[in-house]
Amino acid sequence: MENLLDILQIIVAVSVLFVWTFRFHNVEKEFKQFGIKNVTRDMVGTLKISLAVLLIVGVWHPSLVLIPSILMGFMMLAAQYFHFKVNNSFLKRLPSLVLLILSWCIAYFTIA
Repeated sequence: MENLLDILQIIVAVSVLFVWTFRFHNVEKEFKQFGIKNVTRDMVGTLKISLAVLLIVGVWHPSLVLIPSILMGFMMLAAQYFHFKVNNSFLKRLPSLVLLILSWCIAYFTIA
């Protein structure tokens, strides 16, 4: 189970890091569509990147995994809320939904 958790942590972390670095232009468009200010977008990005780094470090230091995985799940839950608010298609909602489920699975199995 430890190997699976490590893989899930890396999947979530790399996905978030990829989007917030290489696909940032999409993030800018989405936050504009949501009506969220740039400073808030930047704070969200800083938090998500920090949580992603902690999930990666958690591969070697498992005590660091629980809180970042829960918080990442809440960030993805917020993303779901905003996607619903602007009536985005299911395909636009799917990435954050998958990351929400994976984040909370990581949290659950970290406790178990």
